[in-house]
Amino acid sequence: MTLVFQGRRILTIGPTLADAACQALQGADIREMGIKGLVGGGLPQCNLFDLVIVDGDSVDSGSLIPWIEALASQGATPPLLLMGARLPTRLIQAVLRLSRSDLIETPFTQSAFSETVQRLLQPTATSATTSNCWTVMGAVGGCGATMLAAEIAAALRARNSGDHVCLVDLNLVDGAAAAYLGVGANMQLSSAVAAERMDAAVLAAFTSQAADGIDLLAAPRDPLGFQNAPASTITRVLDLACQTYDWVIVDIPRHRQPWTIDVVTGSDELLIVSELTVPALLSTRATAAELQDVTDAPSPRIVLNRIATRMFAAAPSLAEAERALGCKAIAGISSDWEAAAATVNLGGFIRRHRPRSKIVRDIDQLVERVIADSGQGRSIAARVA
Repeated sequence: MTLVFQGRRILTIGPTLADAACQALQGADIREMGIKGLVGGGLPQCNLFDLVIVDGDSVDSGSLIPWIEALASQGATPPLLLMGARLPTRLIQAVLRLSRSDLIETPFTQSAFSETVQRLLQPTATSATTSNCWTVMGAVGGCGATMLAAEIAAALRARNSGDHVCLVDLNLVDGAAAAYLGVGANMQLSSAVAAERMDAAVLAAFTSQAADGIDLLAAPRDPLGFQNAPASTITRVLDLACQTYDWVIVDIPRHRQPWTIDVVTGSDELLIVSELTVPALLSTRATAAELQDVTDAPSPRIVLNRIATRMFAAAPSLAEAERALGCKAIAGISSDWEAAAATVNLGGFIRRHRPRSKIVRDIDQLVERVIADSGQGRSIAARVA
């Protein structure tokens, strides 16, 4: 890592950060300063550095927040890395308003520290396309989020056969998209080259071709999949996908990962999938509220899955579910167990094996509603940088 950080000027704010930075970022020019030295006339000094690292636990947030807000108003500023375990929401929001920033939870390892810093020091990436990226997240396990993500990808391809569509399964431990579609999982993130060296050829090697012209990016099942895949590699894969495809549909796990917010804020649309059970609705409401507060993230859209024609008396109705959520769902997807089970066993998409299924009709309506007010695509890596 010595050559990576050699000559980089890094400012640390916090009494213990300088020692940690010297150990993890060998070769860098580390300078330490207290927040009091920066408040008032410290903004110009920051522009002398390549990176600012702040210990959010040891620095008074009452002084730190106004300073970061002032830094954000300056436009072009060095990237900022905020560390801590008990960070106030307002402080996190202030950091996320910066053009380039990241968060790391304490305690942290030297490798995680150095990887995060290296990613922030990389030049800003830009995308040459106007790809649309939709992220799908299940509020609870087993709610059908992967199936819906796959069917959304198929609906977009069917809507315009000339569009290039990619489904990305980021459930790196036990993703089901490859098995669902009956193809191999070729995305070897744990053995991938460094993020800055990844290119279209690497992306092509990671890709599997599913039915109906859909490409799949999915990793083999690996109990250590999340630990072995650096955030920089994941965001680079997604950025390359957004440069290659017209539509990128990302299936992300419901449990927060270090790169979750990066993916969400880099997406054009965020769909949270729930079923009509009380635990699922409560989880959906909490998840939507949490992500609603993330700066630059698209407003969550709720999709209610497995709506039966006849509801049992103990199950909430669609209207009751929306009252529990405190908002309207953008779509309800009908329950069709036979079509879903047959498709999983045969491999592929429901619209291929059961084209008259109500699920196909409902997915098509969902896609049209989202497209009606969808914005232009954005590059995930560019948004993060």
